[in-house]
Amino acid sequence: MVRLLPPYPFEAQEFLLATGTELFRVFDTDRSPVPTVTDFNHGWGGPSRFAFFGHPQVPVLYAAQSEEAAICETILHNVPPGPGRIAFDDVNSRVCATLAPTRDLKLASLMGDGLRVLGTEAKYVMSTMACQYPRTVRWAEAAHGAGFDGVVWMSNRRNTDKAYVLFGDRVLASDLVALASHARIYGEPQGFNWLVDYCASLNVDILIP
Repeated sequence: MVRLLPPYPFEAQEFLLATGTELFRVFDTDRSPVPTVTDFNHGWGGPSRFAFFGHPQVPVLYAAQSEEAAICETILHNVPPGPGRIAFDDVNSRVCATLAPTRDLKLASLMGDGLRVLGTEAKYVMSTMACQYPRTVRWAEAAHGAGFDGVVWMSNRRNTDKAYVLFGDRVLASDLVALASHARIYGEPQGFNWLVDYCASLNVDILIP
């Protein structure tokens, strides 16, 4: 029988996120204090697939294998496949930047053979609606309880690329470094034009007021 909840003990397949691996993060600068690319989310915004859990609450940081995957997991997260629209206000304060771990990170695998090892399928964990977040967050909580630094899976919205969540009480500030290899500000002309072109390739329009 396929598992909807994580097994106990949680004996997941380990994925090693190697030192220096480039990660892409799209985040919102329209909050105070203004976050940097290596800052963890301590509870800002609503619940997500793998956050929040714990007492005290465990901070998280979401990232992706590519800028496109990071966009699909954030800006386009609630835009269904096919022709769609997003508001300019949804992108105006967003930026994309890169970071990398300064040590090897041990992640629980929720992809490929890792799903079979845990007795579940992607559609029950990564492909659910938001109303299922109280259940899916328990997979992250189980990975945390088993000593992992975070979780890796194939992006549900761009399934050629990996997505990651890191746990802020396991991954220290010194374990991450901002990279100068890539940065894009979507509220500025160059970044906005790039984003318009990428979204257009997916049949998504950005509505300019």
